[in-house]
Amino acid sequence: MADIDASLRSLCDAFNAHDLERVMGHFAEDCVLHMPRGPQPWGARYEGKDDVRRALAGRFEGLPDVHYGSERHFVDEAARTGISKWVLTGTRRDGVRIEVWGCDFYTFRDGKVVEKDSYWKIVE
Repeated sequence: MADIDASLRSLCDAFNAHDLERVMGHFAEDCVLHMPRGPQPWGARYEGKDDVRRALAGRFEGLPDVHYGSERHFVDEAARTGISKWVLTGTRRDGVRIEVWGCDFYTFRDGKVVEKDSYWKIVE
């Protein structure tokens, strides 16, 4: 469990540092990303490292001060799965400050992320 737990912690640190290259170093070439918002019930789906990189770069562009705080990580080594819960805070480009609770479900293969499925609360 230590390897996945260490990866989850390192991923959170990389996201908070806004270090896209460090984030992408955790992802496999054939990775898949499901973002919470999108035109389908699963949100938006991005496939392959280049596509995932573009999607995650959009997160940093849309929320330049994005931060994942109060993070907690859970690991199921047998299923090669990890879950990170967090409180996302940031300021949108239009100046609106947001704070939402959310989580990411990660699937790993050979120490790399092959799937990241993100969820967050809808604040109304």
